[in-house]
Amino acid sequence: MSPDPTQRFSSRVEDYIRYRPSYPAEVIAYLERECGLTPQSRVADIGSGTGLLSELFLRFGCEVDGVEPNAEMRAAGERLLAAWPRFHSVAGRAEATTLPDRGAHLVSAGQAFHWFSPYAARTEFLRVLKPRGWVALVWNERLVTEGFLADYEALLHRYAPDYAQVDHRRVDDAAITRFFAGAPWRGAVFPNQQHFDWQGLRGRVLSSSYVPLDCEPLLEALARLFESYQQAGQVSFLYETKLYVGRLGR
Repeated sequence: MSPDPTQRFSSRVEDYIRYRPSYPAEVIAYLERECGLTPQSRVADIGSGTGLLSELFLRFGCEVDGVEPNAEMRAAGERLLAAWPRFHSVAGRAEATTLPDRGAHLVSAGQAFHWFSPYAARTEFLRVLKPRGWVALVWNERLVTEGFLADYEALLHRYAPDYAQVDHRRVDDAAITRFFAGAPWRGAVFPNQQHFDWQGLRGRVLSSSYVPLDCEPLLEALARLFESYQQAGQVSFLYETKLYVGRLGR
């Protein structure tokens, strides 16, 4: 598995497209209400991947620069968002976006901030944001509730050695406060969910960067877990979509 975070998803693009969750429409409504987002806003979506978060902004009417360092993920985003003329694909990374100075009303990151170098990313975001621009960090956090989801979590810890190191839950309130450099930020939480048959569950786990490429023992254990918990041929992932917004301190 590549130690370079920008390369971790190269072999997982198709599973990522099919099986990763999008974000609730309430994210856009919150940004409209609390941050003044409008259809005229220009958004720099950093780590845009296959375009899950970018598409929400595009549907709202925004101009979106999708900045993605991984060539395979970027190509997938270009293909999936080809019908949106206000989407612009950019080869760049959080610490060096290549975007012009002071062009973005909002910088966003969906399921990506935990891969960034926080200080260098904050410096870059300050450069590309318009004065008094906003930053929005978003994650779909899978719940670990009793039963299937708790056993799925245990399975990842047993069979995916990288899981504990790259889990985005390591980004806590203190890390968010450091990133915003002491400036006020606020958070919101929205419910989200997915339902999977066996093929979907298999694809969902294979879309994760921390799952070993040679993972037959994991898949065998996953199949047993599915059979134990499936109802009418399906299991469910429950999420909290966590949104953190603020203006960056200097």
